[in-house]
Amino acid sequence: MKTPLSSSSSSSSYIIRKARLSPYLFTLLAFIVFVAILYGEDFICILGQLDPLSSDTRPISTTKKNREKLPFAIGKTGIEEEGCDVFSGRWVRDVSNRPLYEESECPYIQPQLTCQEHGRPERDYQFWRWQPHGCDLPSFNATLMLETLRGKRMMFVGDSLNRGQFVSMVCLLHRLIPEHEKSMETFDSLTVFTAKEYNATIEFYWAPFLLESNSDNAVIHRISDRIVRKGSINKHGKYWKGVDILVFNTYLWWMTGIKMKILKGSFDDEEKEIVELPTEDAYRMAMKSMLRWVKLNMDRKKTRVFFTSMSPSHGKSIDWGGEPGQNCYNETTLIEDTNYWGSDCRRGIMKVIGEVFRGSKVPITFLNITQLSNYRKDAHTSIYKKQWNPLTPEQEANPVTYADCVHWCMPGLQDTWNELLFTKLFYP
Repeated sequence: MKTPLSSSSSSSSYIIRKARLSPYLFTLLAFIVFVAILYGEDFICILGQLDPLSSDTRPISTTKKNREKLPFAIGKTGIEEEGCDVFSGRWVRDVSNRPLYEESECPYIQPQLTCQEHGRPERDYQFWRWQPHGCDLPSFNATLMLETLRGKRMMFVGDSLNRGQFVSMVCLLHRLIPEHEKSMETFDSLTVFTAKEYNATIEFYWAPFLLESNSDNAVIHRISDRIVRKGSINKHGKYWKGVDILVFNTYLWWMTGIKMKILKGSFDDEEKEIVELPTEDAYRMAMKSMLRWVKLNMDRKKTRVFFTSMSPSHGKSIDWGGEPGQNCYNETTLIEDTNYWGSDCRRGIMKVIGEVFRGSKVPITFLNITQLSNYRKDAHTSIYKKQWNPLTPEQEANPVTYADCVHWCMPGLQDTWNELLFTKLFYP
């Protein structure tokens, strides 16, 4: 005779039956799981934008915590533990340790950037050091940098501002190399500094849009009607393969207006199909192309990739409370407003970078030099330069028109960019 079920057993059985999923609920949960898998990265991106700090124009770095050790990293500065953002800080005057080299002792600086040689009457712009809040930047160690580059290639890819950072890196290192053991050569779009004893190269590749464009000639590229070819990053990318440390930038050349001309097809086509896109959408296309190229061509276990954010201009003195109609000419002091953001820095572009980087798993380290450079209206070449030809006396007398408020005197601000690159390379 079977033992009758107790009341407690009956109750348990009832609970189990009630806990079973109905077909409708099961179908709903399965659908949610499917969508989460299919659109996981989009959800992450959306959640990232819902962060309370999402209004901040500073993109996050793609370098994550608790990941396998990054190539070339030798330690930490305590930055993560202290919650220190090395890109957030203040400028401190430091006459004891600045500049890191003298203009006259680095023969590789282009005349476009040698402000003292071309008559700048003061040197105050050379004596500022970047001091992050809550931590210190490690001192730039030229010996460590060269030993790390032994048998390797380091390349800067982008426009003339990235070329300035490339030259700054060469100036920071070349004194350790005997004269007969180093050389600088240019091959069309590629400039190569060779440290022969180290079997190492530091290179710059001219590609102002990263993608193929009608401005790709390294000498003849001052074209106002700029056109960029969609899906063409391999045109230049084939020259970047095999590089161990790669530093990208692209921004200034996109700033031709609210729209950008995009070529579908080839520049060789007899009839060209050209469409106009909002600049932010065109820039997003380039960023995604760059990330795809890195994913397919760079070995995350052996190589490092960096992206330098937009370099600000100071072409409108009214932005910082100056006289209307003036610019960076004759500016020798820093901007002290910590929230200052110049009108020449398009927030929409910074937002695009943030959105694209947040939604990607490609390991690129972001060098956010924009805000700290925004404070440095004093550091531009202004009229103290030679580009194609020296400025005429008439041009020098008209700095409102002829002052260069885009490029930076050297030594100066761009050496700090490389100190930050050094920090993120070895102490990420």
